[in-house]
Amino acid sequence: MVSFNVFKNTVLLFVLVMISCGSKSKPKDNLGTNQDEILKQVKNDKKIIVGANQTKNYLTLLKGKRVGVVANQTSVIFKDESNKIYTHLVDSLMALNIDIKKVFAPEHGFRGNFDAGESVKDDIDTKTNLPLISLHGKSRKPSKEQLENIDIMIFDIQDVGVRFYTYISTLHYIMEACAEASTPLLIFDRPNPNGHYVDGPTLKIENKSFLGMHPIPLVHGMTIGEYAKMVNGENWLTKALKCDITIIPVKNYTHDTFYSLPIRPSPNLPNDQSIKLYPSLGLFEGTTVNAGRGTEFQFQRYGAPFLNKKKLKFTYTPVENFGAKNPKHKNALCYGEDLKDETINGYMTLKWIIKAYKNSTDKSSFFLTSGFTRHAGTDKLQKQIVDGWTEEAIKETWQDDLKAFKKVRAKYLIYN
Repeated sequence: MVSFNVFKNTVLLFVLVMISCGSKSKPKDNLGTNQDEILKQVKNDKKIIVGANQTKNYLTLLKGKRVGVVANQTSVIFKDESNKIYTHLVDSLMALNIDIKKVFAPEHGFRGNFDAGESVKDDIDTKTNLPLISLHGKSRKPSKEQLENIDIMIFDIQDVGVRFYTYISTLHYIMEACAEASTPLLIFDRPNPNGHYVDGPTLKIENKSFLGMHPIPLVHGMTIGEYAKMVNGENWLTKALKCDITIIPVKNYTHDTFYSLPIRPSPNLPNDQSIKLYPSLGLFEGTTVNAGRGTEFQFQRYGAPFLNKKKLKFTYTPVENFGAKNPKHKNALCYGEDLKDETINGYMTLKWIIKAYKNSTDKSSFFLTSGFTRHAGTDKLQKQIVDGWTEEAIKETWQDDLKAFKKVRAKYLIYN
């Protein structure tokens, strides 16, 4: 069951990969090919073209179908070279007479304006009058009834490549629901801004949660499309079901390609610096230290009232703002570090969380143990920090797991 077209010119080799992973019951549509078919692309200096922009490669798959879309504010089709002019995917598809029946929204909602962890209710989109089904409210997985009038689903969300960033957990549940309903899933791939490296502790399955569902490192180095292939290939769906997925890959992208996100993927990741620092500072979410929420420099600083003000002299006061109604230490003066000009690329670091712990005047309440374990994916990291391990010693304990993961990851890579 292989179906693909090859387009060649002097600078580009592009293969549209369709990965067929039929569920145990017969799928409604056969959209894919053998999952071992891997896209190969050459490096060149042409502009990145995200999956959603490649309408000629997927409109025929949608014509005459009843379509569901998993989307948020990043699900757009760019209209100019700068990526500053764009239309929402849903608006574009409706203008092309695609029969969209409903939209499924992840954490932060369809418009990306809800706080982290905030429950989102089902709604009606005022612009399109389409039903908005929340995947971060009463349920995180579409019900059988919600998929009954859907012939094909689309998943198009910008990720940042960090295990506890919950869009990949939403992807898992979408794949599972689609596999159970024999509904094909069309994935519009987008670059991973942290896709050029793999780092961090690997999740131990006993710590599985919505902040991490599978045994992968904190920074996994995969795009949404590649990750979907891994979910299928490693039998991570319930009862080892397979989801029938078709991936529209990114053109002119490799894992070494720098990509600046034109739209913030969530309220508290406002720029490239915050996205680079997120794998490191995101661990503060499992502590009582503020990581910049309630300021305009989210994930570019950290602080708390109980940190040693003689050693950590930078100060700021978190307040209620967009994406942070109740930030940690709201309206309280925090002592910490300003990292907005810090240079970091290609690795995550523990130096700031170790430094904050060492300079805490209240170590007993520094960690929110269950929350920190869910973020770290292991209960060892908190113990290592408390016991005074160096960053180098801690990272050494990750290496066997990272080596094993990279070997598995290689089977599912689409891009160089």
